[in-house]
Amino acid sequence: MKTQFRNLAVRSGIFIITAISLAACGNTDKNKENKVESGNTPTEEVATTEAPAPAASDISFKDKSGKTVLLSSLKGNVVFINFWATWCPPCIHEMPSINKLKQSFKDNDDIAFLMVDVDNKIEKSTAFMKDKGYDLPVYVPAGDIPQDYLGSAIPTTVILDKSGDMIARMEGGRDYTSPEIIKALNELVESN
Repeated sequence: MKTQFRNLAVRSGIFIITAISLAACGNTDKNKENKVESGNTPTEEVATTEAPAPAASDISFKDKSGKTVLLSSLKGNVVFINFWATWCPPCIHEMPSINKLKQSFKDNDDIAFLMVDVDNKIEKSTAFMKDKGYDLPVYVPAGDIPQDYLGSAIPTTVILDKSGDMIARMEGGRDYTSPEIIKALNELVESN
């Protein structure tokens, strides 16, 4: 009887920890509060006035050395941007497949990979990549990231064509070694 209770308690604890971890990855805006009105009315978001988001060409990222990269400077290349954090289990789970994907394009200068740490902890995220043996370039946002790029969940991956137009935005973890993704990226890279 004690063993059954202990097994139930362990399974329940693991379920709760997993649920909390997954829920944590879904909201990257740590200052955002959910507002619920009292009564029987549905939950509504409170409208706020925000400064306009930067144009796609003005979005910038910084690497460990402090060098800033503007998305506009990458026009002419296919751009693979992955928004992630070291504490996010789905982000960590998809990282090996992103590393393999990058390796499959290692001899191609027409595609750029940007792994953007949404926590702005470049030393921690760079150390993570080094510890895992990944050859993925780490960046942090150098300004605001438009909602249509990042949204409110990580991991989020954005793929831009050579003109700088967003052609894909994917929320949640993926296997980036899937033949469909590799084929689509190859077609983008080979296009004019």
